[in-house]
Amino acid sequence: MPRPQRIEYEHAFYHVMNRGRGRQNTFHDELYFQAFLTTLGEAQARFDCVIHAYCLMTNHYHLLIETPKANLGRVMRHINGVYTQRYNKLKHTDGPLFRGRYKAILVEKNEYLLQLSRYIHRNPIDMTMPLVDDLAHYPWSSYPAYIGKVKPPEWLTRDFTYQIQGHRHKFKQYKAYVLRGSSDGLTDFYDKGNIASVLGSDGFKRWLKNTQLMNSPEPKVLQQLKPDISMNEVVMAVADYYACPLSKITSVLKGPSKGFEGRKVAMYFCQEVLAEKLSNIAEYFNLGHSGSVSFITHQIRKKRREDKQFSKQLDAIFDSIMKELI
Repeated sequence: MPRPQRIEYEHAFYHVMNRGRGRQNTFHDELYFQAFLTTLGEAQARFDCVIHAYCLMTNHYHLLIETPKANLGRVMRHINGVYTQRYNKLKHTDGPLFRGRYKAILVEKNEYLLQLSRYIHRNPIDMTMPLVDDLAHYPWSSYPAYIGKVKPPEWLTRDFTYQIQGHRHKFKQYKAYVLRGSSDGLTDFYDKGNIASVLGSDGFKRWLKNTQLMNSPEPKVLQQLKPDISMNEVVMAVADYYACPLSKITSVLKGPSKGFEGRKVAMYFCQEVLAEKLSNIAEYFNLGHSGSVSFITHQIRKKRREDKQFSKQLDAIFDSIMKELI
C-alpha cells in the first residue's frame, strides 16, 4: 500500500521524527547539535511555525511542531535540507544524511499534547542505556528550559504546554509530571511496528475524517487513521452492518444465500481498502482459487461505477467500518 500523504491544516500539531541513514549518527558533538538548533530557529522565523518541544539524540531527533500556516512540508524541507548541508560541511562529506521521509504524527491538542511533550523529553533516559542520570543535565532537549534550569531559545514556545497542565508553579509541576514517566497508552502507541499517523481520541479521528479527509479515497482514510487494520476487523464490521453472523461472510454458501452481497462486499473492502493479496483473501474466505476473488471484486467495482444507489450503500458501509474501528 502506498505511503499516506500528510494531513496539513492551519494550527495542526505534529510529532516529527527522523533518523540517520542506516542508523548512522546525525550528531557527533556540540557543533552538530548547535547547527541543528540554529536551523530550527531559522525555520521558525521563516515559516512562522511554532516549536513546542525538541530532543536531539545521537542518531535521530524528535520535534513537537505547530503549523499555523499549514506548511509542515516546507518547514521540514528546510530543517532536513539545510541541516544536511551543514552536517556535510562539518564532516567533509556529501550526499543524504537522513533515512528518507520523516515521520510526522498528527497530534490532538490538550491531553495528548502534554503527554507527548513528556514522551519527547524522556527520550534520553527511556532507553536501554540512558544517556544521563538526570534529564536536567541533558543539554540537547527543551526539557532544561521547561523546568527553568536554562534560558530558552527565543524560538521555543512553552506557555501553551504550561497552560494545558494548569498549574501555577509551572517549573516544579512540569518537572514532577515528566519524572512520573510516560503513560502506558502512549508507550504502547509508539511500540507498535506500524505507528499510526494520528495520535488522538476517537472524536478527533472522526473530525479528521469528516473535514480534512472528507474527499479522500477510502484507502487513504484508513492509512491515516488505522494503518494496522486487519481483514478480520473489516469483515466483522461488514457483518455488523448486514446484521449477520460472521460465518455467513466467511463461509462458502450454498442454496438461497449463495450470492449473499455482504460476503462479496467484504472481499471488495479487503482488496480495495487494505490492498490485501488475492491469495490471502481467498484463504480467509475459504475459496479454492484467488481468481474467484478477482472476479467478485471486479463485479463490485463495476456495479459501484454503474449504480449510484449501490455506490452510496458502499459509502455507508465504509462509514460503518470506520465507526467500528475508531
